[in-house]
Amino acid sequence: MNGRFEDRVAIVTGAAGGIGEAYARALAAEGASVVVADVDGRGEAVAADIKGLFVRTDVSDPASVEAMASAAVDRFGGIDHLVNNAAIFGTMKLDFLFTVDWDYYKRFMAVNMDGALLCARAVHPHMRARGGGSIVNQSSTAAWQYSGFYGLAKVGVNGLTQQLAHELGGMNIRVNAIAPGPIDTEANRAVVPGDMSQKIVRDRMAVKRMGTPDDLVGMCLFLLSDAAGWVTGQIVNVDGGEVFRS
Repeated sequence: MNGRFEDRVAIVTGAAGGIGEAYARALAAEGASVVVADVDGRGEAVAADIKGLFVRTDVSDPASVEAMASAAVDRFGGIDHLVNNAAIFGTMKLDFLFTVDWDYYKRFMAVNMDGALLCARAVHPHMRARGGGSIVNQSSTAAWQYSGFYGLAKVGVNGLTQQLAHELGGMNIRVNAIAPGPIDTEANRAVVPGDMSQKIVRDRMAVKRMGTPDDLVGMCLFLLSDAAGWVTGQIVNVDGGEVFRS
């Protein structure tokens, strides 16, 4: 039985580990040819394991992103799906907006917000050539909470998602976002102390546990798939009931 993504080509940024790796593996398991795009060389092992292609990619660098798209087309013949997952998170500095080092702030936003736009700009002509495609951006429940410049970047990702949905809709390219709650990953453990994570679960979560990357996979695959053919411009919370939005 063929998977939902048989004969499709998907790029997943930030796929050398954590949530991005889970997305890449799930897409490959459902038949996609997957490009693992990351600055982290560990992505090479992930790509080898799923018979995909590793492309060392800095999503804040236009030339690097264009090379990523070209490599996908050269190897697999086109691009159908993009997951904008790459972000500075596990090594994130904690600081206030009014005191954070300006060069660090610009670098942070270039990766965490502008990178999604650069990747969309690079891949959309190839999607259009295939008759359309779909993009999933990685947002966060941080967009609706006090979360410093990390939350600000995710507010930007949400706005970007809605704007691109309209700009690309006429090309039959859909753009949506997933907003995860707290996910138990190596990166999250590096940033959020364990007692704080436990407090978040106890005080804010309807489902009393941290999420896992696998909790996000189903929504990502749905939004990328043809089953979501009339869904675009949406930010979908997958967060154990952490945030309720009207």
